[in-house]
Amino acid sequence: MDCLIVEGGGFRTGFTAGVLDSMLVNKFNPFKSYYGISGGSISLSYYLSDQYRSCFSALQYLAEHPSFTNYKRAFQAKGYMDIDFIKEISANEFPFLVDDGLKNISDKSVKIVVTNKETGQPEYLTPEKKDWIDLIIASCSLPFVTKGQHVHGESKYFDGGWGDAIPVIEAYNQGARKIVIIRTWVSGMKSTQSWADYFGSIYYRSNPTLSETFNSSFKKYNEAVEFIENPPHDLEIIEIAPENLLFSGTYMYSNDSILRDYRYGLDLGTQFIAEL
Repeated sequence: MDCLIVEGGGFRTGFTAGVLDSMLVNKFNPFKSYYGISGGSISLSYYLSDQYRSCFSALQYLAEHPSFTNYKRAFQAKGYMDIDFIKEISANEFPFLVDDGLKNISDKSVKIVVTNKETGQPEYLTPEKKDWIDLIIASCSLPFVTKGQHVHGESKYFDGGWGDAIPVIEAYNQGARKIVIIRTWVSGMKSTQSWADYFGSIYYRSNPTLSETFNSSFKKYNEAVEFIENPPHDLEIIEIAPENLLFSGTYMYSNDSILRDYRYGLDLGTQFIAEL
């Protein structure tokens, strides 16, 4: 298998953590390249460093920690969700073993997807020891929900889902011919313009390029879904996706909903490996 793509989804990532933990238990990692988007970049990182249950545990910790969410911050610089809290968790509570991750991908390609705030275009950045967590935070910085942007180097970035939520076309263009995609939405489900898309297109109207990114992001998502459903003749795509909507949402969650999604992901991941 050439490539693994891990879709984002906020707290729906509990499902993704379950799928990836089933792969860890079965020592299943035949991939040559990886793409992580938003919350998917968190679960992918723990998978690459062989840290069983760390992503799930981190999600549950976030779900119950009073410092992570605060409605009073909704219109402040830090945002309703304190996305920078990820750095504290990855350093202290559930340490991300970055050296192990780098060792395991020494001969592979890993890309974390972010959206450039100036151009509105996706960028596919390679994590290094000095900036791996930094790129995750950039990829997870949701406009209007978290602080909205993250400075990395000389650029400002926000959630990779707006630029390229399912980078299957990018992976194909880079040479992947057998791609596994871990989804957090039901396979084949199309998107419509969300309130955040619409609000973003208005809020950033002084930057026409960025405004158009928000205005058309759902269209790009649907193009990816259509590509998955009708791939080129030389491409095989396998989706690991829930049959119905998950119990958790991007922003709505509980420890119970995360646990139920996680167990469901474990089941589907195990089934996927058994059927190969």
